Order: sequence, then C-alpha cells, then structure tokens
Amino acid sequence: MLSRNRTFIWAGGLMSLMLIYLWTNRRPSVVLEHDRNRPVDSSAWRQKGDDTYFWRTVGTDYQPASAAQTLPTSTPQAFPKVQTTFGPETTSSRQAREKRRKAVKETFLRCWNSYKAHAWMADELTPVAGGSRNPFGGWAATLVDSLDTLWIMDLKDEFVKAVDAIGNIDFAKTEMPEINTFETTIRYLGAFLAAFDLSGDVRLLHKAAEVGELLYKAFDTPNRMPITRWDLHAAARGDKQEASSSVLVAEIGSLSLEFTRLSQLTGNPKWFDAVQRITDLLAAQQSSTELPGLWPLTVDAKEQVFNKGSTFTLGAMADSVYEYLPKMAALLGGQLPIYQTMYENAMDTAIKYNLFRPMTPTNEDILISGQVHTETKDGNITVNLKTEGQHLVCFLGGALALGGKMFARPGDVTVANKLTDGCIYTYKAFPHGIMPETFRMAPCEFRAHCEWDENHWKQQILKHVNGEEGNVAVADSIIAEKHLPKGFTDVPDRRYILRPEAIESVFILYRVTGRSDLVEAAWEMFEAIEETTKTELANTAVWDVTVADEKPRAVGSMESFWMGETLKYFYLVFSEPDLISLDEYVFNTEAHPLRRLL
Repeated sequence: MLSRNRTFIWAGGLMSLMLIYLWTNRRPSVVLEHDRNRPVDSSAWRQKGDDTYFWRTVGTDYQPASAAQTLPTSTPQAFPKVQTTFGPETTSSRQAREKRRKAVKETFLRCWNSYKAHAWMADELTPVAGGSRNPFGGWAATLVDSLDTLWIMDLKDEFVKAVDAIGNIDFAKTEMPEINTFETTIRYLGAFLAAFDLSGDVRLLHKAAEVGELLYKAFDTPNRMPITRWDLHAAARGDKQEASSSVLVAEIGSLSLEFTRLSQLTGNPKWFDAVQRITDLLAAQQSSTELPGLWPLTVDAKEQVFNKGSTFTLGAMADSVYEYLPKMAALLGGQLPIYQTMYENAMDTAIKYNLFRPMTPTNEDILISGQVHTETKDGNITVNLKTEGQHLVCFLGGALALGGKMFARPGDVTVANKLTDGCIYTYKAFPHGIMPETFRMAPCEFRAHCEWDENHWKQQILKHVNGEEGNVAVADSIIAEKHLPKGFTDVPDRRYILRPEAIESVFILYRVTGRSDLVEAAWEMFEAIEETTKTELANTAVWDVTVADEKPRAVGSMESFWMGETLKYFYLVFSEPDLISLDEYVFNTEAHPLRRLL
C-alpha cells in the first residue's frame, strides 16, 4: 500500500512538471506588464542586430528644419467616462449573448483555419478558389491584422503560433513596386502595437519598431512631409525623394495614432514629431478652406497647402483624418488641446453642411453623411450637397459618440444615434439585409419634419438620371431595372466587400448608450452577412446586394479587415462591456485597440 502511494505521488509530480513545461512553452517568450504612461525599457525589447536592421541603417538626405517635437509630459486630463454603466444581466440574456458570440467566433475560426491551410504568410486568402494574394507588401497582412482578434477571442494558442511566425516577416523585402504608407501604418504598425498592448509580448514591440523604421524613411523629403504612395525600392537605393503635390487627405492625415503610440512605448519621439508636423499644418489651415472646419479631399504635401480644393467629405479618402481627432485626444490623455479644437471645428461644419435626412416610407428620423462641393463666383462661395451615402462613412456615428462623450457635447451623441440608425436602416432596406458600397437617396427639405412623398421620390430619380423631372412611368422602369428600394434614387456601387464601418458604430454607440436594440440590429447584420458571403472556406466580398431571390455572385476577395475589424467588432458587441473598455483603449481605423493614457 505504501509502495503504491509513493508511485502515485511520483507520477503526480511528473505530471505536474509536464503541465508546467507545456504551459510555459505555450506562453510568449518574454512578457512585460508595462505602464501605459511610460516607455518600455529598451533593454527589455530590443534584440541583437537591431542596430544593423536595414531600414535603421539607410541614410537620411533631409533633416527637419526645426527642432523635433517631444511627447507632452503634462498630467493626462480626466475625460468624462465614455462607456455607460450597464446593469445586471438576466440569465436568458447572457445565454443568448454568449450563443451569438460563439457564432461569431466560429466564423472567425473557419476563416482563420482556411487562411492557415491555403494562404499562410500571404496577405490574403482567396476565399472561393483557396489561393492567396499579396496586395499589401506580401508581409502576411491577414496574420498580422488578426493578432489582437486572436487574443480578444481567447484563442491564445493560435496567438502564440502567430507571434512565433511574425519573426519570418522581412520588412526589408517586397515584390510590390510601391507601398501605401497609410495602409502599412494602420494594418501592420497598428496591429503590432495593439497586440503588444494586450499581451505584453516584447517580440511584437520589436516588430512594431521595425515597421516604424521602414515608414519613417517615407518622411525623408525636403519638407518632411511623407510620400503616401511610396517607392521603397528607390528609397532603399538612396534616391532622393519629395512629397507629392496631390495626396488624399486621409492618407497623409491619419498616421498620428500609430506613430504617437510607437513613440510612447519606445520613448523615441521621432515618430511623434513626424506626424505632429502634419497636424500643425492641418490645424493652421483648417479655418481657411472653402468650407471652414473641413479639409478638401486632396491636399498638396509638396507645397504644404492643405486648404485649396472644392470637394469636402467625411467618406472615402478623407474619413480617418476626422476619426483620429477625438482618438488622438484620448490616446494623449488630452495633453494637446488642439485635437479637441480641431474635432469641434470639423464636426460643427460637417453637421451643418454634410449631413442630410433622407425621405423614407416610414418617415425614419435618421441622418446620412453626403459629399459637399463648393463653387466660388464673384467672391461668393456656394455650397452644393450631393446626397450620396457610403458604407465607409458609417464610421462617423461612432466617432461622434466618442467625441460627444469625451468633450461633453451631448448634441454630438444625438447626431451619432441618428447616423448609426441611418446605417442600420440602409442595411435593412436592401433585400439581403446588407448595405451596398455607395447609394443615393432623396433628401428631405427639412430635418425636423419630413413626410413620405412617393411622387417626389420618383421625380428625384428622373432628375438624377435625366437632369429634369418627367413621367413617373419612366421612373417605375428605372426602379425595376436598378432594384431601387423606396427612397433610394441610385446605387452606383452595388458591392459589399466585408466592410466593418456600420458594425463599428453600432459597437461604439452600444457601449456609449447601452441601447439594447443595437445588439439586436448587430445580430441581424451578422446573420445577413454570413448568409450572403459565406463560402466553403471563409467569407467573400460580393458583387451585388440589390437583387432579391438570388445569392450575390462572389468577388473572390477577403481583405484582412474582415478578420481584423468586422468580426472583432461583432464579437465585442456580444461580449461583456469590460472587454476592451472604451475608457481604457482607443481603436485605430483598422480596429486595433491602443491603450489610452490615464
């Protein structure tokens, strides 16, 4: 009996040692619990050979004309609480929520496993054919974009394997003739920083610094303005560079969040200095544009002219420059008041000129964000609103909800509700329950009062097509031909490409207001997207969501933001509110959560 007990104790001890070994070997090699308000000790994360990393050794042709700006060191401001206080959850509500969260996780795992099987280390899986594509440098965009999603979904084993694999990504090599500086920043730099902020695995901070060194070279121009569509091969050869005279305002104005967080974590101010120079120009010229408060769609980086142009939108190619204003205030703990000032100036103008109430059969009190064109004649500026909505501009409800709470502007939260409801309405209006890329609607004459007028809607369709009103019978044929829901006058782009912006605002607004109907809307959106886009392997973008009674034809594309953004936001809607609290984190435009200064 004594012998048997000793054998049992010995076997139990051996099993304990084996479990300890397995546990320690599935954990990241070096994990830091870092103070979000202090840089990480470089001796803890820098690796042997960092000083010889290619992009660190490439020479610099142009030095800044003025002294480098350092990170602010004042005490962070205590902003008002962003998230509402959620009450106790009933058992049935919790069970329903967890069931939905599990469904989202299963979709993610189906896509992740297919990516691993068919496109590992490539940028994207082709979700129908099972092949791969490399539109973002060939640096494993889907793997990198999914890192923090793996962590958030508690897929820690998969996370560790993915982090192990990032050591094989060489940011000194690509077959692409040029890279998009903005996309590289939000997908790669943002992903590595967020995954580090969540896990503390120093390999991720090391990789973020590698990408940071690569991107910093894009700023080596005479005026230190970055090249947004960048020939990095020419830069590697040592060719001199200069910024372009025509760049999209979003691509030059939306690098601040990631560059600033990299400086915060490493203690090296050069990245913050690089983007703060852009912010200073945006701030100085914000009130001198033809629509003061907003910047034109394209700007001149070569001459540093950011106030000349006649197209103003918060949608595609401009969106994130506005999104980052309240988020930079949050990231910096309000230490630079200019971001709040820029946000307030921009939103005051946008709410007045860019938003419109569409006419709907049910008289919905909703808002859509359109595009403004200005005309100058005899010194007078005329403002013309194009009532075209975009899936991409659906981010705006979330941005206004965040800014409204942080800066004590309750009117912004009211507008955020109406914008987000407008996106939800548009999802429901189309036969597959999904919003197309772009659409046009008949506007109400007044926001406060708007009654449905079917004849007016049809005349607006004719006016759009023919430039003038006419026979409603002609309008009926156009409605049938173009599959137009009531209130919609055109659908220029009928695709759905797995975009996240609508669910992004639903998620943020839910955390801000606690509106339970937003959770139900999110579930309807998820079910519609899954049914419409699911393939045997993963999920695909589709060509046309306007035709009823047939499954839309697959595009055969699955951008990394499907797993990095869209599914992450769905998962968080159905998670406990303290998972990635908006009072602790701020999301970059690729949905990567960065830790706020507190």
